Amino acid sequence: MSRLLIRGGTVVNADRKFVADVLCEDGIIKQVAPDIVQPSQCDVVDATGKLVMPGGIDTHTHMQLPFMGTVAVDDFFTGTRAAVAGGTTMIIDFVLGSRGVSLLDAYDQWRSWADPKVVCDYSFHVGVTWWNEQVGRDMKRLVDEKGVNSFKMFLAYKNVFQLDDTELLHSFRACREAGALAQVHAENGDVIHDQSQRMIDLGITGPEGHAMCRPEEVEGEATARACVLAHQVNCPLYVVHVMSKSAAEAVLDAKRKGRVVFGEPIAASLGTDGTHYCHHDWRHAAGHVMGPPLRPDKGTPEYLMNLLASGQLDCTGTDNCTFNANQKAMGRDDFRKIPNGVNGKTGQHYAVQRPARIVPSLVSKVIC
Repeated sequence: MSRLLIRGGTVVNADRKFVADVLCEDGIIKQVAPDIVQPSQCDVVDATGKLVMPGGIDTHTHMQLPFMGTVAVDDFFTGTRAAVAGGTTMIIDFVLGSRGVSLLDAYDQWRSWADPKVVCDYSFHVGVTWWNEQVGRDMKRLVDEKGVNSFKMFLAYKNVFQLDDTELLHSFRACREAGALAQVHAENGDVIHDQSQRMIDLGITGPEGHAMCRPEEVEGEATARACVLAHQVNCPLYVVHVMSKSAAEAVLDAKRKGRVVFGEPIAASLGTDGTHYCHHDWRHAAGHVMGPPLRPDKGTPEYLMNLLASGQLDCTGTDNCTFNANQKAMGRDDFRKIPNGVNGKTGQHYAVQRPARIVPSLVSKVIC
């Protein structure tokens, strides 16, 4: 039997933090208390002045995702290794097959990528990127046979992932009937498609155009619409990467009406803002391109952090989807070709800490 005693650290739980010792046996926490008597053959770590936290769960990652003509540079080995280095011991990644690809085949493909490489626990959400009755049957099989319990639908990425309102209703109903949670990427893809072309016609080709064609109200409208559609079929809803005050308010409005809606701000929206898109260095600006974009309102990160800390928004992930500078340069002359995504895997714990405050929405979503 292997034993580990962590002495004198500040233990951080979902409800409070306090100074205590932590005794583990064969990787299992056996006791948390002050002044634990040291057992024989036990390794001891002095954690005085340090935080002792459970391993975090990252609810939102994209490892080696094929997207926008390239593949995310973090694979399931490098990405999960970075996660563990940052204190995250489980990720939930997304299976995102192309239109027309069976959900079951896409799931098997992602499993074949992940199983040989991961160095921490992992699970999958599955994206519904097109719809017919077979897709609905595949969703039920994934729940019953593979243990999948969440499906993601897109209101954005027109002609790639986007579903129309009728398809969303079918997908939400299928989630409810299968006992799964529906998730949405909430932006109005039709507006973005139209406005992005307008930006190009005006000669706005840099990363600033990415934010200009996806203003905050476009995210807010889609979030509110998704909440309304899910309510029509009595389906619980999880809004991924809440990036703006408008989207957060749409989630809170649904909650106030008694609807089961969850909101997920991410490390990027909690830690920085959209002023980077106007940076004089193109590479720096492009490095912040993601969808939905960061918001120019510098008060947004603190606003979202306060909602997360108070439990009005529910949990946080990273949306880790990393592309290097060479990949971002695919959009050097057209922001529409800049692969959307940022990193964040190692920094998830840091992003939700402030002096004298640990956000409970992280530490309550942990593996014990």
